[in-house]
Amino acid sequence: MTPYWVHLALFYPWTGNFIAFVANRNSRDLLFELVAAFRRHARFQSEGLAAPAWITGVDWSDHWSFWEEGYAAVMITDTALYRYSHYHDRKDTPDKICFDCLARVTGGLIDVVKAVSE
Repeated sequence: MTPYWVHLALFYPWTGNFIAFVANRNSRDLLFELVAAFRRHARFQSEGLAAPAWITGVDWSDHWSFWEEGYAAVMITDTALYRYSHYHDRKDTPDKICFDCLARVTGGLIDVVKAVSE
């Protein structure tokens, strides 16, 4: 497996056992709020990163367009292609999904949305 963000590997796990919350520096307050809420509610390992968008992968999702308009936004990811060799290929099939993990992360995120909406 290719390690994700190789230049950050000294600070973050190489093992794919966590969900990553990723933001640019301008979104770090939102990042901290979301990670704290997730850790209060979810039974799943998490990591947070506020970093410049020039670091490969930090802006690889829909949250980038919100940054472009001046909104705070966070990507929540399992770090996809950095640790999963079948990302977006023919071998990326449902039998490779950890449904228990998916359920725990989804449940935790539902609680995060409720917590930050109050």
